[in-house]
Amino acid sequence: MHDARPYEAETDGVIVRVRPSYLAGQSDPDEGRWVWAYQVEIENRGSQAVQLMARRWIITDATGHVETVRGPGVVGEQPLIGPGDSYSYASGCPLPTPSGTMEGAYVMTDATGREFEATIPAFSLDVPGGRVLN
Repeated sequence: MHDARPYEAETDGVIVRVRPSYLAGQSDPDEGRWVWAYQVEIENRGSQAVQLMARRWIITDATGHVETVRGPGVVGEQPLIGPGDSYSYASGCPLPTPSGTMEGAYVMTDATGREFEATIPAFSLDVPGGRVLN
């Protein structure tokens, strides 16, 4: 499931890695529903703790329809990530098309209260054998 190299972006010492995978067993192409899981790892290479306060996802399907999803934290948590530590979680995304993309940002605060956005790299959601976003 996670053999491919992850998509990765770094912002202010915070590295976000994403590994998407297609969930054929939860998808129903005859009903216009394709489902992906994605594993996210957030690594703090900075010198002070950071806390993930909120998320913003931009989800684009193969027809170009864009949906923006915002909310506090991730999977019900607002993790505090110490220097040298990482935090991982898994989530999923259904689409009405067999491919699409996701990207976005996490709103983070550091120990001084400074707020910044850590980039979530753009990654492709594709049925195996489909196109690939580099």
